[in-house]
Amino acid sequence: MTENTRPIGWVRAARKALAAFPPVVQDRINSALTIAAEGSKADIAKPLTGLGPRVMQVAVRYRTDTYRAVYTTEFKEELWVLHAFKKKSKKGVRTPRLEVELLRARLGHLRLELRK
Repeated sequence: MTENTRPIGWVRAARKALAAFPPVVQDRINSALTIAAEGSKADIAKPLTGLGPRVMQVAVRYRTDTYRAVYTTEFKEELWVLHAFKKKSKKGVRTPRLEVELLRARLGHLRLELRK
């Protein structure tokens, strides 16, 4: 951990969901989050389109499943993990609509809470 590493904040449901992932998936996602907290971008992280330039997703393939974690670097003090889920979409790589709606709601709530 470097001197400029931001703390990682968690939406409680995201932490709980990540804890249910296979250990190897948890390790890869946590490594990517640490890299982001240090100010860089992991190779397995990419922008999540439609939610703003500072919302990123980490995708990890494990066996026949894909696990994702979504975080934002929008807040200077902390990196926030908004959501973690096992992808179930039947439409290729597209993020399921319900997951995107949940992310929008969590991001909006977080913006309100952190501006108080």
